Amino acid sequence: MIFQDQLENKLKIQQTPQRIISLVPSITELLFDLGLGSHIVGRTKFCIYPKEQCKRVPQIGGTKSVHLDRIESLKPDLIIGNKEENDKAQITYLQAHFPVWVSDVVTVEDALAMIYNLGILLDRQAQASAIIKKIQASLARIQGPAHPPKIAYLIWRAPLMAAAKKTFIHAMIETAGWHNVFADRERYPEVSIALLQEKKPDYLFLSSEPFPFKEKHIQEFQNLLPETKIRLVDGELFSWYGSRMQYFGEYVGRGVW
Repeated sequence: MIFQDQLENKLKIQQTPQRIISLVPSITELLFDLGLGSHIVGRTKFCIYPKEQCKRVPQIGGTKSVHLDRIESLKPDLIIGNKEENDKAQITYLQAHFPVWVSDVVTVEDALAMIYNLGILLDRQAQASAIIKKIQASLARIQGPAHPPKIAYLIWRAPLMAAAKKTFIHAMIETAGWHNVFADRERYPEVSIALLQEKKPDYLFLSSEPFPFKEKHIQEFQNLLPETKIRLVDGELFSWYGSRMQYFGEYVGRGVW
């Protein structure tokens, strides 16, 4: 059968994959939730959920620097990657030797399409549909505020980097009914304290990943932005496209903003 990934690459799959390597943490978690744990033969060191099950799966390096020899030794019949999270040159090499399905997720719709299509590819349509319904129900419960607060979302500290439009984080900020103050920029721009002060966000979100902002950073930013509420946020819930999305509605609804 011929399948197409989210970059419109075509894959010829002879039978349902039985030996899968995931190069994407959120998709590794999704694969387990689809009931495919026994078929996952490799993962990156950042693929950590579900914790106990992942410990039993061999590591093949980081998302940007996989060990090609380890992957080859595992003889996968499917590798799953991502346009943003993985190194293009390494993906190109792997595509010449194995079936590689590459995701490209920027919007909520992209994420749901990814889950649906992997469900078909891996013969887990019913499980994928159930996860999609849970995600849709979770997001539908979000009651957007009448006056959307202005949000600045930081992903890195030195240099300061924010999530702007054309990112999945931006999509989730909008899904929550908030306004991203960096919606006029793309991807992950470097920003300055002066620019943050100029934007006057109602909230400054300090993400738990990829830079692990901590409580000690709150006061640091509060001194520079005295009128802004500073919050530590769960970066996995804002950036992990996959089954973890089913918990986003509850997270937003807790009202800690």
